[in-house]
Parts: sequence; C-alpha cells; structure tokens
Amino acid sequence: MELIRIDEYRWEIPRTGPMLVPGIIYGGPDAGERLAHDEACRQVANVATLPGIVKASLAMPDIHWGYGFPIGGVAAFDMKDGIISPGGVGYDINCGVRLASTRLTEDEVAPRAVELADALYAGIPCGVGSTGTIRLTLSEERRAISKGASWALDMGMGEPGDIERTEDKGCMDGADPSAVSTKALERGKNQLGTLGSGNHFLEVGVVEDIFAPDTAARFGLFKGCVTVMLHSGSRGLGHQVCDDYLAVMAKESHKSGIELVDRQLACAPVSSPAGQQYFAALACAANFAWINRQILMHLARQVFSRVFKKGPSDIGMRLVYDVCHNIAKKEVHTVDGKPRHVCVHRKGATRAFPPGHASLCEEYKDVGQPVLVPGDMARGSYVLVGTEKAMAESFGSTCHGAGRVLSRKAARKAARGRELFGEMKQQGIILRCAASGTAAEEISEAYKNVDEVVDIVHRAGISKKVARIRPLIVVKG
Repeated sequence: MELIRIDEYRWEIPRTGPMLVPGIIYGGPDAGERLAHDEACRQVANVATLPGIVKASLAMPDIHWGYGFPIGGVAAFDMKDGIISPGGVGYDINCGVRLASTRLTEDEVAPRAVELADALYAGIPCGVGSTGTIRLTLSEERRAISKGASWALDMGMGEPGDIERTEDKGCMDGADPSAVSTKALERGKNQLGTLGSGNHFLEVGVVEDIFAPDTAARFGLFKGCVTVMLHSGSRGLGHQVCDDYLAVMAKESHKSGIELVDRQLACAPVSSPAGQQYFAALACAANFAWINRQILMHLARQVFSRVFKKGPSDIGMRLVYDVCHNIAKKEVHTVDGKPRHVCVHRKGATRAFPPGHASLCEEYKDVGQPVLVPGDMARGSYVLVGTEKAMAESFGSTCHGAGRVLSRKAARKAARGRELFGEMKQQGIILRCAASGTAAEEISEAYKNVDEVVDIVHRAGISKKVARIRPLIVVKG
C-alpha cells in the first residue's frame, strides 16, 4: 500500500478506489516501509470508505490489526448522514484505564511488596469468567448501568472526587437498559469488581520521571510517589452487547444499501433506529465498565489499608483520572472552520481534550485532560495531557498504549522455556497472574516500546508528556 510522508510524524494513505477521505497514520520517520505491508494499514483505508466519514481515517502509533477497524483507530462520522459501527468500538466496550496516586513512597512499599502483591491478587478477582462478591438481580443491574459509577458510590464504594475525575463523570448519556439483551445482563451480573483476563491488569508503580512539574503537581503526582493503575472494561456484558449488535448491523448495512469492503465493518446510520439502539446499549456497557473500575479501586484501597495498617486518609489513594479506550461518543468538533456534530469512534485510542474544554472537570479545566498510557508489564507507563493540536488534527485523540506486535500465539511461542516470574523479579517487579500462559502472552516483546510510541504523540503535539511510571507489582488476569 502506498504511503506518503506528510511531516516528521504523520503518513498519508491517499484516496483510492472507494475511499471517501484519506488515511492518516501517526508514526516515526521509519514507519512508512513497515506500515505499507501491515494489514492494519489496509484497515485504515477500509474505514475511509464508510458513509459520512469526516476529514480522514486516523490511526495512532500503537496501531495494530483489529476486528474491522484497526486498534489505534480514530474516525468521526457526521451525525446526519454518517454511521455507527461496533467494529469501531470493539468487543470490550469502554476498556479503559484508571490511575490513582498515594501518599506512600517506594521506600515504604518495598519492604512489604511481596505481601502487598499477594494481598492484591487474593483480594481482587481476576481471570477468564471471574466473578466477584457482588451479586445483582437483573433489575438492580439495569438500574446500575443506567446510573454509572455513581451507583458504586451509593453502595459505599468510593469518594465523591472519584466521580469528578472520571471521563463523563462515569456515566454516558443515552444509556437505555432495554437495548441490552438478557444474555448480556446474565453474563455481567456477577462480574462487577473483577479484573478480567488477557491484557487487563492492576499495577502498583512509582513515579520515576516528571516532564511537566506544574501539570504533574495538579494531577497529584510527584517523583517517588507510589501509584495504582487499573486496566479493565465491561467484561462479559460488553462483549455480548458487541456480539448482539454485530448481527443486527450485518442486516442493517444491507438494508441501508451500505456497500462494505469488509463485512467486519458492519454498521448502521447513526440516526437510524438500529444505530440509536446500539448507542443506547453501548452507553450501558460503558457505564458498567466505569462501575467496575470504581469498585476495583475501592477494593485496592481496602487492601492497601490492611497491608500497611493505615486508614484510607493516611494511604491517600486519590483518583488522578479514568479514561476509556474503546468507545463511540457524540461530540462537536471544528472541521473546515465550522462546528460539526459527529460520532467519534475511538478504538484503542484515548480522548485528549485541551485546557478550557467544556467536558473537563473544574479541577483540570485550566491544564487539560490527563491521558493515561500503559505500556507492557515490564517497561512502565505514562501520564500525558491533552492539547489544542489534538482537537485540530485528531478529533481530540491520542494513543492508548504500546500496541501489540506479536499475536498471543506468537508470544507464547517466544516465551517457551523461559521463567518469566524470575525475569520480572530480576527487573525489580513482582508478578502475580491467574495462569502462566497469560504471562507468556504479555511478554514485553509482544508489544512496541511505549517510550517510542509516546515520543511520537508528544513530538507530534497531540498530547504532551507529564510523568513516567515504573512498575513494582503487576497483577494480571
């Protein structure tokens, strides 16, 4: 596939065939040759064929192959004549990341690190099909997914500041439980407060580098402070919502006369009854994920208090922010100098709104939105901040992580014969996970180097580096 270099950090796929707009991929100077032979690059071009797409089909430097849309993809569709597609959100709706700072330092945590790792692994359910201690009736589950993260606060799990520092305050407008199937509700009703499997994790880290001291201070981060990062999503409920509506959209695409270059791009006009119903179900799944991460943080607070024998106020576990990585949002963006109402699909991409944006909480309105970018389990994570350039270029979006370079099967093969727990220990990291196969799938070599990915978005100006976090404890599903 032909790619043309726009500037130092952007590559263009020119419009060809049925493409309605060009494709634009963020990547370094050497990205062109590699991307030209990458199936994910073809997916960027495929997304550019969908009705109502605005400006360009975009992809971040952590781009890799996904279902229909590439992971790392961003696309905005006009609210009047555009579409909405489950493949543009993904199976794990509102898979996202939550970061909390604490008053603890590495010197305080290190002597009890093994005890803390064991307690977190025991206290936070994880793994395929894991269930928690919360048991809901279907009617209570419907009430919860209508209300979002504040439902957890009503149940005594959290603090008011948690809601303020959560994207959309942990509740997406338009949620309608009647759009969610009974099968989806059944899959999710016992999974609140569970981490899940795959690349989901809980990570205790330490702030190692500060790049923007004033911004870091506003986010409650200082060099040497211990942090807790959670990565999880909408579990079985979100997966089933996606599955249910892919079947609906396959029929709707044909009914609406939408010609698909890839059947995985099944979609419906966003203004159609089917499009509105999917959005209502998606919002419910997003709310489920925010409740889930709120409960997980509550459980982590309890574990820290038990291990360190200190009250919550002494531990000082304060939410920095919670962002979603897989979502479709109704937003207003300036396109060709005019405001445009669009449905922005971010699949493996993070919102990166600038200072002054109306969607930001008051606490961060003058500095910009925190952007949370986890790396692999051995190489650390980043906190960035949103920028005006992101609003101008990428619909207020940036990267979401390191991005896979090896499939799970290839990663297991590469890890064969290695003692991964020992390798991690040598790097000063305690690893706990439900299965050795999970650790093999998550080896560092399976991912791009997050330092390089973040450097690209930083230099491109669509988000700016604030802090880097080094892992101390990793708990995986």
